[in-house]
Amino acid sequence: MKKYIITQEKLNTSNGEQDFMVSALYDENRTMLEVSLSALDEESILGNLYIGRVENVVKNLNAAFIRISPDQICYYSMDDYKNPLFTKKISEKKPLVEGEELVVQVSREALKTKEPAVTTNLNFTGKYAVLTTENQRIGISVKLSKTDRERLKSLAESIEHLDFGLILRTNAKNATDEEILAEIEGLAEDWQNLKETAKHKTCYSCLKKEPPAYLKEIVNLPVSSVDELITDDRNVFLKLCANYGITEDDLWTKGSVSVPIDEVNVTETLTLRYYHDSLLSLSSLYSVKSSVEKAIAEKVWLKSGAYLIIQPTEAMTVIDVNTGKNIAKKDVQENFLKINKEAANEIAHQLRLRNISGIIIVDFMNLASKEAEAELMSTFRAALKNDPIPTQLIDMTKLGLVEVTRKKVRKSLLEVLG
Repeated sequence: MKKYIITQEKLNTSNGEQDFMVSALYDENRTMLEVSLSALDEESILGNLYIGRVENVVKNLNAAFIRISPDQICYYSMDDYKNPLFTKKISEKKPLVEGEELVVQVSREALKTKEPAVTTNLNFTGKYAVLTTENQRIGISVKLSKTDRERLKSLAESIEHLDFGLILRTNAKNATDEEILAEIEGLAEDWQNLKETAKHKTCYSCLKKEPPAYLKEIVNLPVSSVDELITDDRNVFLKLCANYGITEDDLWTKGSVSVPIDEVNVTETLTLRYYHDSLLSLSSLYSVKSSVEKAIAEKVWLKSGAYLIIQPTEAMTVIDVNTGKNIAKKDVQENFLKINKEAANEIAHQLRLRNISGIIIVDFMNLASKEAEAELMSTFRAALKNDPIPTQLIDMTKLGLVEVTRKKVRKSLLEVLG
C-alpha cells in the first residue's frame, strides 16, 4: 500500500538549517521512493507562463536567450520553434529577432551553472490529458495497453476542429469518455483565455502560475500509484480536498455539534487524511529527515553487503558498484551477476529518489560472458521503466561502462540542499 505524505521539515543545507515542504512517496515497507523539496522562503518558476523578451539570438547554438523578468534570463532552443504566440513581432522574415516579445513557459529549472530553459510549446496539464499548443500531434501514454491506447486515440480523433496537440495520460485509463472530454474542453478554454489575456499584458507579465509543488506532484501521480495522501497541515489538507472537488463545508459533520472530518475517500482506491498526533509527528513516523540524509550520501549499502558509490560531477553522474563485504568463495562470476542485478535495481531507485538527471555512467563489476551482460541489461532496463521521468538505458561501452540518460526537469536533491 503506497502512501504519499506532505509535511514540513527542517533540513540541513550548505547555508544551515532551512524549512522545506516535503512531498514524498513511500512503498508498503515505508521506503522513500521519491521526494520533492520546496523551500518555504523560495518560489519555483517551473511551469509558469510569462511574456518574455528576446535578448539575443545565437545562430551557432541554434538558440536564443529570452528574459522573463528584469533579473532572470532563460535559454530557448530554436528546435522548439513552430508557431509561438507573439505579443510583439518585429520581423516577418526571421523567426526571432532581438526585442520581440512572446509567451513562453519555464520547462526546466536552473541547473548548476545553467540558466532555466523556456519553451513556446505551452503545456496545460490536467489529470487525464495535457494540451500542447505547438506540438499538435496526439500522444497516448506508452504505459497503457494496446486496447486502452486505441480507445483513447479514437476518442481524441473524434474531437472536431482540433487546433492543438493532446497527450492522454495513464490516468485516462479509468476515466469515462465524458470526464476526459470535459477536461479537454476546460484546458482548451484556458488556452483560448490566455491568448486573449496576453494581448493586453506588458512584457515580463506572469500569465499563469503553477500551483504549489506538492499539488503539482499530486496531479502528476498515476491514480494506481498511491492509496493514501497524508498531511499534517490542515490548510494543505483543504487544498488537496479542493483539488478533488471537496469543499471546506463538506469537511464538517452534520448535526447539532459539528466536528471536522479528517479522512475522505475520494475514489474507491484513494483516501485523503489529515494526520494530527501530538506524541508522534508525521515526519518522525516516516523518518523523513534520516531518509533525506541517506538520499544525499555518497555510499549506499546493498543487502548483499556490496555497495554503490554515487558521485555527481559537472558533466555527469558516475556510479561505481563494489563488492564490499560480499566476498564469494565459489563461482565468482555468478556472484558478480547477482550483485550487479541487485545494484541495477537499487540504482534505478536512487536515480528517482535523488532526482539525478542528465548523463549517468555506471561501472558494474566485470562479467565474463555476453549472456550474463545481456541478463544484467535486461534487469536494469526493466527497473528503469518504473521511473515516471523519461529514463533511457543507452548501451554498454567496450570498456564495460553502462550509459544512461534521464530527462532534466528540476534540481537534484543534492542541488536543492546545496
